[in-house]
Amino acid sequence: MRLRTEPHAMSTPRPILLAWSGGKDCLMALERLRADPAWRVVGLLTTVTGAFDRVAMHGIRRSVLHAQATALDLPLLESVLDWPASNASYTQAFAASLEQARAAWPGLAHIAFGDLFLADVRAWRVALLGDLGWRGEFPLWGTDTATLARSFIASWAPSRAHLRGHHAARRQLQWPRLRC
Repeated sequence: MRLRTEPHAMSTPRPILLAWSGGKDCLMALERLRADPAWRVVGLLTTVTGAFDRVAMHGIRRSVLHAQATALDLPLLESVLDWPASNASYTQAFAASLEQARAAWPGLAHIAFGDLFLADVRAWRVALLGDLGWRGEFPLWGTDTATLARSFIASWAPSRAHLRGHHAARRQLQWPRLRC
């Protein structure tokens, strides 16, 4: 017995924004989203601490984020935070960035995160997004880390990304062709 898939369900991929920290998990989430015909990644959203000119979560320089976005051929939206940032100011800056994204891509309603396991963080994101009229997607959620690591190594072994040091943005980045 064959299951029938509705033809329109897979014909038009839904636009999705990806929360981008510059790290491996969001890169693997991007690869997974690009491999899924249900989604079309339209842009990256990052949170930068203005005083330090770095990603709030990982400390990656803003110039490196821009180099990554260029290499991935995706626009980068920045949510700039003051230092120190309260939860309320983070929420306000994040909400403003989501509004900016929706203005750029009318009808955009989904944002993906590379989260793997932290259920409390996921619940907080889902609740916040619900309040803002968005839906969160978690393409890596619950994936076995050993399996994920093997897949990452197999996919990226032939590639090099020179992301160390102060002059990373000036170095040539070599990214693999992500499976689409």
